[in-house]
Amino acid sequence: MRRKIVSIVLIFACFLFQTTLWNVFSFSDIKPNFMLILIVSFAIMHGSRTGMWMGFFSGLLMDLLYGDIFGINALLFLVMGYLVGKMYQVFFDEDIRVAIIAVGICDLLYNIVYFIIKFAFGIRYDFLAYFGHRIVPEIIYTLILTVILYRPFYLINRKLQADEREEQDSPWLLK
Repeated sequence: MRRKIVSIVLIFACFLFQTTLWNVFSFSDIKPNFMLILIVSFAIMHGSRTGMWMGFFSGLLMDLLYGDIFGINALLFLVMGYLVGKMYQVFFDEDIRVAIIAVGICDLLYNIVYFIIKFAFGIRYDFLAYFGHRIVPEIIYTLILTVILYRPFYLINRKLQADEREEQDSPWLLK
């Protein structure tokens, strides 16, 4: 239960940082994708199921309050959380390089797919200009924050795992 509460708090905290507080630190309307950092981090640490649910609820929150096309963020984040979660058994969650590479790839794919969907709905941009002025700076900004945020997410995860083990091993708890 504690893990679910912490996950919800983290989703809302990242959402608030991404949509309100971080507007002060945006460059040319470029903001990092906090939600993607959170989703990828927890998918690497817990696997596909957690990544999928974190992605779905994070994306749904984005869609409900700020989405251009309802459901697109929920779908994209769900798929990314699921796919990144497949690395759970293959890589160590302590290795920040895995998170950096996964966040970079996911942010690139997210922005390209989002561009294609907007294009399909009649919103026209020059792709090369969009790529150079929007996608690349966002990826760089997001990767810088991944380096900063991954460790606290990792420590939160370790603390929750230790608490869960302690609860399971306690002979005093009624089950």
